[in-house]
Amino acid sequence: MTGLLTQFRSYERSARLLMVNQFTINLGFYMLMPYLAAHLSGTLGLAGWLVGLVLGVRNFSQQGMFLVGGALADRFGYKPLIVAGCVLRTLGFATLGLVDSLSALLAASAATGLAGALFNPAVRAYLAAAAGDRRLEAFALFNVFYQAGILLGPLVGMVLTGVNFRVTCLVAAGIFALLSLVQIRALPARGDEAAPDGGGRRQAGPSSPWRGVLANRPFLLFSGAMIGSYVLSFQVYLALPLEVRRLGGEGEFGTAAVAGLFAVSGLSTILGQTRVTRWCKARMTAGRALARGLLTMGLAFVPLLAATALPVPAEGPGRWALAAVPPALCALLLALGTMITYPFEMDTIVRLSGNRLVATHYGLYNTICGIGITLGNLLTGAALDASRSAGLPALPWIALPVLGLACSAALYGLHRTGRLAPATAPAPAMG
Repeated sequence: MTGLLTQFRSYERSARLLMVNQFTINLGFYMLMPYLAAHLSGTLGLAGWLVGLVLGVRNFSQQGMFLVGGALADRFGYKPLIVAGCVLRTLGFATLGLVDSLSALLAASAATGLAGALFNPAVRAYLAAAAGDRRLEAFALFNVFYQAGILLGPLVGMVLTGVNFRVTCLVAAGIFALLSLVQIRALPARGDEAAPDGGGRRQAGPSSPWRGVLANRPFLLFSGAMIGSYVLSFQVYLALPLEVRRLGGEGEFGTAAVAGLFAVSGLSTILGQTRVTRWCKARMTAGRALARGLLTMGLAFVPLLAATALPVPAEGPGRWALAAVPPALCALLLALGTMITYPFEMDTIVRLSGNRLVATHYGLYNTICGIGITLGNLLTGAALDASRSAGLPALPWIALPVLGLACSAALYGLHRTGRLAPATAPAPAMG
């Protein structure tokens, strides 16, 4: 932990602020969102399809607007979009806790999603510019703060929701209000100084940079290949909890085992991310690291595949071990694969952008991966259903490693053909 603190202090003030901001953003978000569905269906008594609609609107508004948010950040500067996103999420979270009409809930949900689309590309583009030639290490440390917020948020939310969900919403809104003030006072203005007009703002209309990004073939190929990493890592929230509860039941053991999955994933990243990045940087190129990270994520499901060959005890410690240990090993290997890929992934996006319209590239990347996650989860859910109805429990644990191997091979192919290492413009200097 001392080493993390020393590394953190070695960055300039704006980079440190962005890392702390991301921890706080995730803290506020994850203290509320895991408990929103229960509030909508329980306290407000909404039908299941309406709960899905409210949650779906948030996801759609975020994924669908990432490209717009990134383009606006490149046009008007990163700081205004970060501030606007924090302010909008303040309003959205406060509204979720204070209203009970469907129209207001939908508007608040859309606002929280749009907020993420505004500040996420801007934060990453800002950090890439502020870190300069230390981008790789900066994104590794950024992921530590990111995961710490995910880990702590639900615990804080559980305590607050035990009092009242409205309290949770208002506290989360207060966190984002405080973040807004901190950005306004302490975050230096920053834009894409590498833009042709030298001021970080495009003179042409917004469609012009979009066309340029959409014509960036190596970037689009890379984005498509990386979809697999997000589909695989998301199974910590989908397939693994379902498998734990299938074998461990819906009682206290099942709940504790699912919580253990998140703890394994978050803690391993907090403790190991910077070490893994340092080790990989010293031994392999970015392309090889990305391919091996995807390979690791694909192989993460082998323990679950092996477990299907074992007899399932009717009850007792043997069944509990079968329900908890293979998913926990899978979560650990998924976290390791993510630790390998994430810093190189973020750095590769900057390199493929040529240090121009970086936020727009991040925005389109998030949109592509978001669509991929949606489709991947639909197919994963279908595989889980098919495996149960056909009596083939190994089916999803075969399909997911195949996806990891295919994406790893695609990334290695892009690396071998030189498409992951184009000539880039010099990194913009801090203004």
